[in-house]
Amino acid sequence: MSEEATTMYAVASSDRLKMLMERTDTGEAITSRELAAKAGVAHGTIGALMAGTQRIVPEPKAKAIAAALGVGLLVLWVEMERAGRTFIPAQTRATA
Repeated sequence: MSEEATTMYAVASSDRLKMLMERTDTGEAITSRELAAKAGVAHGTIGALMAGTQRIVPEPKAKAIAAALGVGLLVLWVEMERAGRTFIPAQTRATA
């Protein structure tokens, strides 16, 4: 019996996560603690994603975070390649 591998997702940008937290689908802001509770993930996971120290989560967590923010999965996440190579999108910051 083979065990099916969990698809992993990389956050497209910690800045995008922060922006989506400032205005969720309801128009209201959500704190990292509120997001963690609503998505059923550890507060440390949300904090690490926001700080950019963690980029990758398994599919169930990615879906739960996106749903808690009221956005589609691929608005916030990029699916990791299954061919053994890891794709991590570049973080970009707008400079004035």
